[in-house]
Amino acid sequence: MNKVAITIKTINEPGVLRDIAEMMANCGINIIYTHLFIEKDESASIYMELEGVDQIDELTQNLQIFEAVSDVKIHRSLDEIYGKRIIIIGGGAQVAQVAQGAITESDRHNIRGERISVDTIPLVGEQELAEAVSAVGRLPRVGALVLAGSLMGGKISEAVEEIKKEHDLIVISLNMPGGVTEIADLVVTDPLQAGVMAVMAVADTAIFDIKKVGRKKF
Repeated sequence: MNKVAITIKTINEPGVLRDIAEMMANCGINIIYTHLFIEKDESASIYMELEGVDQIDELTQNLQIFEAVSDVKIHRSLDEIYGKRIIIIGGGAQVAQVAQGAITESDRHNIRGERISVDTIPLVGEQELAEAVSAVGRLPRVGALVLAGSLMGGKISEAVEEIKKEHDLIVISLNMPGGVTEIADLVVTDPLQAGVMAVMAVADTAIFDIKKVGRKKF
């Protein structure tokens, strides 16, 4: 099906998103991703990725009929621009080292046409880390999660198990005390190498199958 990314600028008021979604449903258009946020001028921006759009000009005209809509723009999708995401969570020093490896390796693949982006957040505390891990399941396009710390277990391990059940992503852990290393797909001692291997695991331009590694430690 034809995939289209679109941003719709509207008045910030109740019912606008509902009316737009209803129009698209009546036209046989499937909304596969949406994100709504408020701009500095208090207007609303609705970003959507759509399937089943046969006539983009007709869709634009149908949207501009709404009084609440002030502008409509067509884009490439976030998947085409930013691609798969590597999420790195943990202590600042370890996160920085993993990110260095991941960014360096991503650059090597992206110049060959791949699209991989790297997101990081340095955090401390079991509850805070567990919440961050759980939130990864609510983020789009995540290919791999890297847990970069010196001690992770308990609630963090429970959060990792939950997202592995519900989402198709790879979990890599640094070699550290705690239960996280027992449930990660891969355990790597060197943080730089952990970042490199995370990118290789999700890149289409890499010849690396993490399933063949068999949850080994390196």
